[in-house]
Amino acid sequence: MSNLTQNNSRPPSRGFRLDKQSGKLFGVCSGLANWSGVDALIWRIGFVAAVLLGVGFPILIYLAIALIAD
Repeated sequence: MSNLTQNNSRPPSRGFRLDKQSGKLFGVCSGLANWSGVDALIWRIGFVAAVLLGVGFPILIYLAIALIAD
């Protein structure tokens, strides 16, 4: 299994939940990593890149996920 798809040896979960124990800010990227099976670092890099390229709109998406989810 490659490092990009390995997530603490856990299979992807069926439902999305925030992962506040292993999360950095709200647990959104860790929750997305648990849900999708993609490493949380990839999600974090994606959000940072989206913020830098998307002029702040991804911040609203991130906050919406943090407030709406679990």
